[in-house]
Amino acid sequence: MDRETRLFAENYFRSARGPLPGRVCPPPARVDWIEKPESFSYADFFKGYLLPNVPCVFSSTFTEGWGSRRRWVTADGKPDFDHLLRNYGDVVVPVANCELQEYNSNPKEHMPLRDYIGYWREHIQGGYASPRGCLYLKDWHLCRDSSAEGVFTLPVYFSSDWLNEYWDALDVDDYRFIYMGPTGTWSPFHADILRSFSWSVNICGRKKWLLFPPGQEEALRDRHGSLPYDVTSPTLLDRRLHPKQEHCSPPLEVIQEAGEMIFVPSGWHHQVYNLEDTISINHNWINGCNLANMWHFLQQELRLVQQEIVQWKDTMPDWHHHCQVIMKSCTGINFEEFYHFLKVIAERRLLILAKSMDPVESKGSEVVELGPQQAAFDIGRIAEVLASVVVHPDFQRVDTSACSPRPEELLQQLEEAVATIATSL
Repeated sequence: MDRETRLFAENYFRSARGPLPGRVCPPPARVDWIEKPESFSYADFFKGYLLPNVPCVFSSTFTEGWGSRRRWVTADGKPDFDHLLRNYGDVVVPVANCELQEYNSNPKEHMPLRDYIGYWREHIQGGYASPRGCLYLKDWHLCRDSSAEGVFTLPVYFSSDWLNEYWDALDVDDYRFIYMGPTGTWSPFHADILRSFSWSVNICGRKKWLLFPPGQEEALRDRHGSLPYDVTSPTLLDRRLHPKQEHCSPPLEVIQEAGEMIFVPSGWHHQVYNLEDTISINHNWINGCNLANMWHFLQQELRLVQQEIVQWKDTMPDWHHHCQVIMKSCTGINFEEFYHFLKVIAERRLLILAKSMDPVESKGSEVVELGPQQAAFDIGRIAEVLASVVVHPDFQRVDTSACSPRPEELLQQLEEAVATIATSL
């Protein structure tokens, strides 16, 4: 990030021109197509798509050097099952059954990749039908479970990725996934975890995406307040079941070809179909541009938990603590861990900023890779969100006595850094 882009972004948030959490956004007229890497900079993506939170599709030129596009695909553009078996056959992978509904998702089982590929081959031979159902390999953590060296190169546009930076620092998880499945596999209607951004590349095959801007999903809720499992279901036309459906704009439809890369913005609900035998690489990511969306989402999640067990509020000891425990089991993170997430990223950015102002230290690779302007932008965004966190009544009930630094102390450090940035960077 350069200085001009940082100042542009800071002014963007200061003037609140961006979509506020919870606001209904009208769909854009189209999804832009980005053709050539040499004529599309990080600043172009940041200003044109990341900040305004709108989708775009990158041509296959952006991924033509990826090892997976050469080695995982046959000459005729199909999945190279033999290569996958040789390299990953014994890896146990999660597999969903697209023909079964479990709440608003699909039930999963785990099996060795060789068993899944055996199923896939039989499925193809059977005319894309199987008594075992329509099975879809989803959420395989290849980077976590085995070496992904040479499989892909992280595009620079998505390099500010706090979510995976945080989990890598803890060395316990990540949000980098492989998806693969035959023609007809699909993902039900959903928005990505924690209101993250996502990007997805088709290594081979084709996908159809149905994209709904933030807020449009509210018109799709049924009379009980539940979101649909399948937005193409005829039941959505029943006004008795879905009284607001007529107020929902038609989705943006995108056909994603082999090698192409789609950017899915924060809070955009979507439903996705594999039109051919398809392998894709997908990442979820959070940074300063959608951090406020994440915080807004976490507050909503806590309110839902509190509503579910409100009848025990006066009789259950440590009711507020139990709400946080339940929230973490459902969402994967609670208010305490959200503070830890902010702290880890903030301390790393403060260190980068300090090194960048030291002529000797500024030669370090981490400073060169991220850049002081990006670190400065990140610090400002964390400070703004943390200021909201520390005054939240439910966060004030969280025991932060063991935290170092304490939330108020970290906020003071960040605000001092913001003041320094304003005068010297």
